[in-house]
Amino acid sequence: MPGVRIVTDSACDLTDDLVKLHDVLVVPLTIRFGTEEFEDRRELSPEEFWHRCKGKGDLPETAAPPPGMFIAAFQRAAAEGADAVLCLTISSNLSATYASAVTAAATFTQIPVRVVDTRSVTMGQGLMVIAAAEEAAAGAGLDELVAASEERTSRTRVYGVLGGLEFLQRGGRIGGAQALVGSLLSIKPVIVVKDGEVAEESKQRTRSRALSYLNTKVAGDAPLERLAVADGACDDIEDVLAGLKAIPGQHPLLSVQLGPVVGSHTGPNTVGVCYIVPASASASDD
Repeated sequence: MPGVRIVTDSACDLTDDLVKLHDVLVVPLTIRFGTEEFEDRRELSPEEFWHRCKGKGDLPETAAPPPGMFIAAFQRAAAEGADAVLCLTISSNLSATYASAVTAAATFTQIPVRVVDTRSVTMGQGLMVIAAAEEAAAGAGLDELVAASEERTSRTRVYGVLGGLEFLQRGGRIGGAQALVGSLLSIKPVIVVKDGEVAEESKQRTRSRALSYLNTKVAGDAPLERLAVADGACDDIEDVLAGLKAIPGQHPLLSVQLGPVVGSHTGPNTVGVCYIVPASASASDD
C-alpha cells in the first residue's frame, strides 16, 4: 500500500517478528571480531554474538553502514511502492550511522527521504520506530511523521544496568560515565542515554540494588506510553521482567535481546530498560 515506509538501522534491536509486523526496512551495522566482519542480524545473530563475547577472543567493534546500504534500502522502499521514506537512526553522538543516512538521502531522488536522529539507541530507538510505523500505517504523511518523531525524542528514556565497564571503556562510548571507571570494583553502574550520549545515572553497591533502583525509576514515570526491555545475556532477566510487568502502560511490555551494536560496548549481563512517557507527562517534567 502506498505511503511512507520506515527505514532504520540494526542498533534499534527490533526482533525479526517486529520488523515484519511493522513492515520496517533495517540497514545493518558491521560487527568486527579481530579480522572477522559480520553484518548485524544478517550474518550474526544476537545469540551467536553473546556466545562469542563470553569467550576469550577479541572484543567486538562496530562500524556504521556506508551510504550505499541506505540507498539500497531507499530503492527497495520505492520499488515496493512507497511514496516517501522516513529513516530513523541511532544517536549521531554514538555512531556515524546518522551521517551516512543523511549522505544517502541527499543523493537519492526517486522519492522523498527524510532522516531523523533519534538521539537514542536499542529499544529507545526501536520504540520510536514502532510508533512511527504505526502512524505511517494509519496514513500519516512524511512531514507529520518527521514532526512526531522529533517530538518523541524528548520523551524517550533509555537506562541500563551493566555487568561491568570493560566493554564500554574500551569501546570508547563511555562519555559522561568515565567517572565510574575508578570505582568499578565497588559499584554496579546504572547508565542513561542523555542528550544522545551515554552518561552516569547512579552508583549502586549491588546488582540487585541497581535493578531495584531502575525499577523504581521507571515506575515513577508511569503510566508509560511504551515500554521495552533489552536482554544482554542476563542471568536474571526473568527477575527484571517480573518487576516491570506491573508498571501500567498504553502498550504491552516488549522483551527483546540486546543486539551486537549496543552489546559490543556494554558487554554481557547488561539489561536495558527503554520507554516513552506520554506527552502530558513530558510537559509536566519541563
